[in-house]
Amino acid sequence: MADLKNISFVMPVRDEEKYLRTAVESVFAQQVPGEMELILAIAPSKDQTMEIAMQLATEFGEKLQIVENPEGITPIALNLAIAKARYEVVLRVDAHSDLSDGYAALAVEILNQTGAANVGGMMVAKGKSDFQSAVAYGYNDRIGLGGGAFHVGGEAGPKETVYLGVFRKSVLDELGGFDPFWVRGQDWELNQRIRKADYQVWFDPRLQVGYYPRSSWEELARQFFKTGRWRGALTRNNPADSSVRYWIPPILVLSLVWGFPLGLYLLAIGIYVFTRSGPSNNVKAWLMLVLPTMHFAWGLGFWWGLFRGVSRG
Repeated sequence: MADLKNISFVMPVRDEEKYLRTAVESVFAQQVPGEMELILAIAPSKDQTMEIAMQLATEFGEKLQIVENPEGITPIALNLAIAKARYEVVLRVDAHSDLSDGYAALAVEILNQTGAANVGGMMVAKGKSDFQSAVAYGYNDRIGLGGGAFHVGGEAGPKETVYLGVFRKSVLDELGGFDPFWVRGQDWELNQRIRKADYQVWFDPRLQVGYYPRSSWEELARQFFKTGRWRGALTRNNPADSSVRYWIPPILVLSLVWGFPLGLYLLAIGIYVFTRSGPSNNVKAWLMLVLPTMHFAWGLGFWWGLFRGVSRG
């Protein structure tokens, strides 16, 4: 098997005027073992996203391509970008993220060493405000999102799924790419198909991507409810492949409906939060709102998706 060197970065983008330049500059700051390109799949946006993307295309020239994604759906954006990719290595990056130094070169090295179809690492959430820092803490701690390796770390090796992903384009082409139905959870669904086709999905904690989560309570609650719905629908379709950690927030919701004291739950959250040594007092105060929002919005969404399913529209 020939060594891989050249990389096509693909990035779905929508309403990202605050973060797009940082994300693009993070990509082009990467040292790669061969040639590189970045393909932005731009959805219809309410802000200046397209204008900023055009400015960036002028600055970076032929190394940055733009493809329009009129349906505005992430898996379709990814498939459009992948279709334009010239290289065998396809590295997915998010407009809310920035890649750690050496990320791309290390990912290619791991692809070559392991022969995996997809490699990835950790989402390292970051915050610019106290509220966003509290959300980031929830992402990075087991009490927030349940302790998946790509949130809290772990040993390198084959895993169920990884964050974002660095793929072999030939495998994506073989499997038909991302399934357009799965507006959310499309990475998990694709990784499931990769594993069922007897390819490996490989996790390595050295691969780290900075991620800026939602910065308001309304956005956070909406995001987690929607994500929970799609996770519930994925579980409905593939119950045997559902990890135990996905059931913890839904069971918490049920326990409160069945009479478990809400005050006891909040007390447990408070004891956990205020005995941590890392977060500031302001961040700890926000965590008393952020963590229940994560748990209940996700858990309620999960039951909705499990029993009612979802529709792409």
